[in-house]
Amino acid sequence: MAIYVDPPLWPAHGTHFSHLVSDTSLEELHAFAAVQGIPERAFDGDHYDVPERRIEELVAAGAVPVEARVLVRKLIASGLRIPARQRNKSLKVPLQLRWEAAMPGHDALFLELLDRWAEPHRRYHGCTHLLSVLESLDLLTEPADPPRTVLLAAWFHDAVYQGIRGQDEEESARLAEDRLHAAGLPSADVAEVARLVRLTSHHRPDGGDGDGALLCDADLSVLGGDPDEYARYLAAVRQDYAHVSDADFAAGRAAVVRRLLDLDPLFHTGRARELWQDAAHRNLLGELA
Repeated sequence: MAIYVDPPLWPAHGTHFSHLVSDTSLEELHAFAAVQGIPERAFDGDHYDVPERRIEELVAAGAVPVEARVLVRKLIASGLRIPARQRNKSLKVPLQLRWEAAMPGHDALFLELLDRWAEPHRRYHGCTHLLSVLESLDLLTEPADPPRTVLLAAWFHDAVYQGIRGQDEEESARLAEDRLHAAGLPSADVAEVARLVRLTSHHRPDGGDGDGALLCDADLSVLGGDPDEYARYLAAVRQDYAHVSDADFAAGRAAVVRRLLDLDPLFHTGRARELWQDAAHRNLLGELA
């Protein structure tokens, strides 16, 4: 049971803000905030936004200072985290912080990837999906950090998206090869990132491919959401294919669901199976029914 606060990295209103969270319950968080005189309007679903000038006194009152990524992991593990796909605020800042942790000093490449993920024709395969995959990787590897090549593969795995299975992944892998070579990443790392991106066309990593298992499991984590989350996922996927007739979409989607159900296993890591497998099978079977 603890209250955590991350560094003041979030610019707004002429200052920078931190996040204040509980790893146990919102009741604990609200009680701490009330004692410290933090106004209710600062609460944002699963955290309080607190200005930089308050950090020292909050720490003195018992809040534990942690890195932003650690705070997110604590929140996810608590079950209190509001998924990225349910948030309406800009995702540029949280994505930028994650990018800088993986590829510091490459702002131009970050902005290019952000533009790609934010293309107007995307609904499901957009920035919220990217952040969800990155957060799922955190959850699967906690307390360790995900391997850098796996993180970069997550950034590139749908960087090219036209809704053409196989072609999208191949073009995304080639984009990763081109951009990461230019960024000076070692050739072996570039090849590994491209290999991982190509895996997401079928989600069938070989036995013993731990990094491939991590990426595939994180990419499919949406399948294990609760019924409301799964319904939002289906609606967003339908919007991605708005140009396809209802009959053609239904036939194509049924084929996708059957392919997913044929994956054995659907999830490859023990942690992913604990978190998502039962719900994923229920959701997929329910969709077919």
